Amino acid sequence: MNDIDPRPQDALRAELTELLPPPAVPEFAPERRRELRRALMASARPARPAAWWTRKAVRFAVPAVVCGVAAGAVLVAAPPEPREPRPAVRAEGGAAAVLSRAALAAASAPAPDARPRQFVYVESLVSRAGLPAGGGAAVVEPVHRRQVWLSADGSRPGLLREEGSPDSELSLRVPVYELDGPGAEPRKTFLESGEASVTDPTHAFVAGLPTDPEALLRLVREQTRTGGGDADQRAFAAIGTLLAETWAPPKVTAALFEAAARIPGVVVVPSARDAAGREGVAVARTAGGERTQWVFDRSTSGFLGARTVLVSAADAGPAGTVLSETAVLRKAAVARAGQLPG
Repeated sequence: MNDIDPRPQDALRAELTELLPPPAVPEFAPERRRELRRALMASARPARPAAWWTRKAVRFAVPAVVCGVAAGAVLVAAPPEPREPRPAVRAEGGAAAVLSRAALAAASAPAPDARPRQFVYVESLVSRAGLPAGGGAAVVEPVHRRQVWLSADGSRPGLLREEGSPDSELSLRVPVYELDGPGAEPRKTFLESGEASVTDPTHAFVAGLPTDPEALLRLVREQTRTGGGDADQRAFAAIGTLLAETWAPPKVTAALFEAAARIPGVVVVPSARDAAGREGVAVARTAGGERTQWVFDRSTSGFLGARTVLVSAADAGPAGTVLSETAVLRKAAVARAGQLPG
């Protein structure tokens, strides 16, 4: 017969607990520790106001002028991206599926027919917001027509025409003023434009972009590595400008959509409208308190336009304020700047 310890069970349990080693407490993974550290540091810092564009200094460059910057334009560095929730929106197949369908549609589209000495003509509707120089709420300009003529091979000046503004030549040379010495009169010289790039493309440059999405995304990241803010957002914005303001071959356009699908943080917006009021499905990415959306035709998956919206209150206005919107209407090849397609 087995001997039975007469001590109460609680006493036995306590004695065994002292004899056994303490259980191991799992630590946070290094990534989780970094997240907690950033969250604690962010909560200890006061909020910083968002950098903004002064209306009388420069208008919003969305979409950007890709062959030059209008005289007087000043770029203000954006503040670090605030930590904000991702938009909780979904659509069938997610953003990757939307962009994949757009890539398939683009791959079957007609190829551009612009020859080296011609111009690529892009017509769109745009609207942008800006803050008055004297302060106050953001002012949203009416939707208006925007036309741009871009030299196909980059050898001749282009032209920008917007309703309500004088025509602007997209010069190959940027005027600068130099001083030969103290008290000397400023001497006007010109800075020649550099080689074509993702952020300053020509039609010939875009036509030669990689058609492999991974290689294309590496090139976009490399050529947008400078500047403040979120590197992924810089890449997303650069691709968006190429889609809106250039006329790429079908395989390149398809690769641009597939490259965008590889950028982290891109989500689906089930319903959105472009500047022409055309409704469709959109993909979007949020950074710096702003959400940039690309709108696609729901039935054809064709690219319609883009819009940027505040996702949180800022100096520019409350959440939901539309900062810019565009609708691409037409792309064509013409013989000279200022000429309209036949």
